[in-house]
Amino acid sequence: MDRPARPLLVSELRVRNTAYDVSLSRSLFTWKRRAPSPVYHPFRPSVCHSVPVSEIISVREEEQDSHRPNDDDDGSWKKIREGEGKDCRQAFTVSYVERCRQHRWRCAEVTFTCPDRSLCQNWVSSVREQLATFTSRPKCLLVYINPHGGKRQGKRIYQQKVAPLFAQASIITHVIVTEHANHARDHLRTCTELKLVDGVVCVGGDGMFSEIVHGLVWRTQLDGGIDLNCPDEELSPCSLRIGIIPAGSTDCICFATVGTNDPVTSALHIIVGDSQPMDVCSVHHNNTFLRYSISLLGYGFYGDVLTDSERKRWMGPARYELSGLKMFLTHHYYEGTVSYLPAKGIVGTPRDAARCRTNCVVCQHNGQKMSERAMKYEPDETSECEDDGEWRTIRGKFLAINAASMSCACPRSPKGLSPAAHLADGTTDLILVRKCSRFSFLRHLLRHTNKDDQFDLNFVEVHRVVRFRFAPRHCQSDSDLELDLPESSKRQIFSQICRDHPACGCAPAYSSWNCDGEILTHTAIDVRVHCRLIKLFARGIEEAQMFEELGNPCSV
Repeated sequence: MDRPARPLLVSELRVRNTAYDVSLSRSLFTWKRRAPSPVYHPFRPSVCHSVPVSEIISVREEEQDSHRPNDDDDGSWKKIREGEGKDCRQAFTVSYVERCRQHRWRCAEVTFTCPDRSLCQNWVSSVREQLATFTSRPKCLLVYINPHGGKRQGKRIYQQKVAPLFAQASIITHVIVTEHANHARDHLRTCTELKLVDGVVCVGGDGMFSEIVHGLVWRTQLDGGIDLNCPDEELSPCSLRIGIIPAGSTDCICFATVGTNDPVTSALHIIVGDSQPMDVCSVHHNNTFLRYSISLLGYGFYGDVLTDSERKRWMGPARYELSGLKMFLTHHYYEGTVSYLPAKGIVGTPRDAARCRTNCVVCQHNGQKMSERAMKYEPDETSECEDDGEWRTIRGKFLAINAASMSCACPRSPKGLSPAAHLADGTTDLILVRKCSRFSFLRHLLRHTNKDDQFDLNFVEVHRVVRFRFAPRHCQSDSDLELDLPESSKRQIFSQICRDHPACGCAPAYSSWNCDGEILTHTAIDVRVHCRLIKLFARGIEEAQMFEELGNPCSV
């Protein structure tokens, strides 16, 4: 059993005229109300609060001068206030993280009154000295704000909720308001001041975060002399951490890494210097780099929904619901071949009860194993055998092919597409939904919002993989990969009953890939997982017990 940390400073201070025993160690800041006399309060419990020093935001000295003259003093006799005429007492205020319901954090404050100025200054300097030992805390940040994302509230959210917290924590910020698409990505590629900042913060949605990732990863590989067009290259991890201030439509990545889409919570995670590694998938076509994927790669249903919703951007977020309903009724399926390399020697499966949480043991175990391996794969693409070495091949008709590198949870789907997916284990969950009836497909979709096992259906299979490839059935050459649908298909709203007969031309031959909300222009792709390529200012979703014990004042 670990011994309690030795106190660095202990004093009797007052909080609102109540005496408290206050102590500071290297790990904890504690204040406990002094026990009253048992004669008068035999059953009154003492109140104790403990805060990890790592979650103290700031400390400041307060002036409490009782001798300050009153501006409207007219010289008449007034009742002398209690304490007036005594020596001036000094006070200091400690701002710290307080946990609320639904994984939210807020900034709480407590003010302590000291009997003299020297003791007050001693406390302030001691707390600041301990905060200075946390080298993971950022001192300078580069902030990109997307003023058009979501409900166009990015600037207001940052100025009113985030900027005051950064100023309170003495964080220097360089703010850039983006003016067009890929502004942040292009700026990161050419920025000469990246070595002077401790992290990059994006104020926006998942699209803005994707811009930041593409800019940072591209810059890191360029500096390391790595060829991005080679899918077998081992990519170098980015040194700068990325912070997300949610201000988009869904903010899936923020929800899956913090547990809430609250800007204040995200800002506090940045201030305390949290670090959460994340896997990134690289997507290639014929040895040509296309994009990086952080959360979801979806072909078929999710690709069609995105393609259709792009034509309805004037509707705002409601376009996703309409396009989803339309594609569900259309019920297109697509033929193709999926080849995948299953993850070997890891713990956990896509259907187990383990969820990725703070200090996830699955991520630690699997991530370490993946990092130790130098994975260089050169499979024979012309092989027609069903199991060529470690690679496995599946051919069929699919309603959806999804690759989830995280749970993809969001407020509308609290479980996500793959509830047991992990953030930093070097794998992605490949979900194959074969052709089935509309009713059966609806059952699968509804299970994203309830507690049922969404993979416990005979037309759904899921595999934990480190790499996979997909080729559509009719893919004969590079030109065939372009999504050029017949005009008759474009004009149709719902597929006809004769969709099983390709000769009639009522069903499209190809879908498109939805890569984190962006449409890929090629259908045949090669996807590889890069373990822990980036880091976020986050710590993963904390266990529910941390928030359920809020009623216990002595809990940390």
